[in-house]
Amino acid sequence: MKKFFIYTILFAFIATFSFTSCKDETDDVKVDEYALLTEYMKTNNMDLDKLLSGFVTFPAAETDVDSRYIIDLRTAADFANGRIKNAINVEFKNILTEAAKATKPILVVCYTGQTATYAAALLRMYGFDAISLKWGMSGWNATYDKWTANCKDIKTDANWTTDVLASVTFAAPKITTGATTGAEILKKRVEAVVAAGFKSVVPADVLASPSNYFINNYFPAAHYTGFGHVKGAYRVQPLLLTDGSISNIDPAKKVVTYCYTGQTSGCISAWLNVLGYDAVSMLWGINGITHSNPFWTTGNVLNRWGFDSKSKAYSTVK
Repeated sequence: MKKFFIYTILFAFIATFSFTSCKDETDDVKVDEYALLTEYMKTNNMDLDKLLSGFVTFPAAETDVDSRYIIDLRTAADFANGRIKNAINVEFKNILTEAAKATKPILVVCYTGQTATYAAALLRMYGFDAISLKWGMSGWNATYDKWTANCKDIKTDANWTTDVLASVTFAAPKITTGATTGAEILKKRVEAVVAAGFKSVVPADVLASPSNYFINNYFPAAHYTGFGHVKGAYRVQPLLLTDGSISNIDPAKKVVTYCYTGQTSGCISAWLNVLGYDAVSMLWGINGITHSNPFWTTGNVLNRWGFDSKSKAYSTVK
């Protein structure tokens, strides 16, 4: 009887040890959510070049937006003071819910086009047909112009350079949603980024402390040196999943993207946040840093507010 008891205990110990060992081995196998997400996005035309394709519209006539379901992200008070006909006032946090009601392609509107491009990018990644109104209500009618006051010259020699920085390769960010398929991970990531709201930074903060950020100047090479750029700013192009250039963005730092107007960078920042980066868009783009830079003219560069880009005189309703 004593031997039987000993054998029983021994068998139970071996069985428990074997079960625990197998369980631990299984638990150690982690799902690489970033890999699943990026593979899904590449397969489903959500790489950055696809997302940026046709992401804004600057209508030649005000009737050009009649075929769109218009979501206006401005405050209720400003919306009440003047809006595009048939526009619906929506808080940023509710854009996914509102988009589900749309019966036609979506046009997202804000004050300047910067928040709208961020929102439209998230809607597109969620599966909706969405674009943003270029320049926002500021471009629709001069009554709502917020661009002119924010087009400035604030750069100094201390934080401005033409030096070309070589790209550096970094590890991928970590994503933990608990989901196990690319589609599920993308859905959860977009929902989380929408809940967090539009993420931006003003030019003065970046110029004052550029080392606090990983800065990406999203310009062609000739414009990167022609305008000059914030000291420490890289030029990561084309910034894609498919060619691996996404690995030139540092996930350990707050990522600031800047472009000409803050609209392309809004789209890029939304995409980066979904991918697990901590990304912010620099408001106003280079229009808000060096609006009088001679390279606008000598380089024949478009998207300079007040010159090739101005407010229309389209109608609004209250």
